[in-house]
Amino acid sequence: MSAGVDAHVHLWDRSLDPQDWIDAETMAPIARDFDASDLSAMLASTGLDRAVVVQSSNSLEESIRLAGLASPVVAGLVAWVDLAAEVGPQLDRIRENTSVPVVGVRHLAHIDPDPQWLTREDVGTGLAVLERENLCFDLVVREWQLPQAIHLATRHSGLRLVLDHLGGPPEPGQDRSGWASRLRDLARRPNVVAKVSGLTSGLAPGSWRAADLAASVTVALESFGPERLLYGSDWPLVELGGGAVSWKSAVEALLGGLSAAERTRVFGGNAADVYSLF
Repeated sequence: MSAGVDAHVHLWDRSLDPQDWIDAETMAPIARDFDASDLSAMLASTGLDRAVVVQSSNSLEESIRLAGLASPVVAGLVAWVDLAAEVGPQLDRIRENTSVPVVGVRHLAHIDPDPQWLTREDVGTGLAVLERENLCFDLVVREWQLPQAIHLATRHSGLRLVLDHLGGPPEPGQDRSGWASRLRDLARRPNVVAKVSGLTSGLAPGSWRAADLAASVTVALESFGPERLLYGSDWPLVELGGGAVSWKSAVEALLGGLSAAERTRVFGGNAADVYSLF
């Protein structure tokens, strides 16, 4: 059985990389620093061995520091580079003194001032570099941006795309028909995989059960199949919704109909393949 991998976590030292999006009053559980020792404890509590660390801000300096982490639980880094600029030199800077392999790139497209950022020609040039470098591109988008993601996946058919947080499905009880249709369309592109992650970060602790998330996870499973889904905790943001243990248990329950081999793929094997983890 392959080692379990959490495909989506964050680490930050706010004295070096301020996370201005964290509101200390409404986000008290994550209004502190999180380091590799905290990550080790979280992984132990969820029964997983390693994790992919994902950038938290559109900052090259943050990515350089994250790449310097020396911890056996950090399997890879999804970094940030300015895709509208020269990508190669930026990747070289991140890799200069790295302890962590760069396995992908992400840009916070869901909050970019340009609502059409994903479709820009200069960004497309940068994405072509990622393809040549055999790096993934993580898509962090809102539901309304899924058509742009479909366009990008079609245009860059040789680039491996990883959809974070299932593309932001509506909260339990809300109409998810538009999201579901777009997700199914995106899943028809064979170069796209998706992370079952981030579904409880916006929900109050104790306000949800696994059954409340079943409809969204079922759509994802039907669209991508177990061979193209990756488990991610979205830790430490998952603490806003009740914690990593509760989330992991919920996903295990929701995927209870899968075979043991299929669950192994979702909880680590797929991440190892997609991100080329060693």
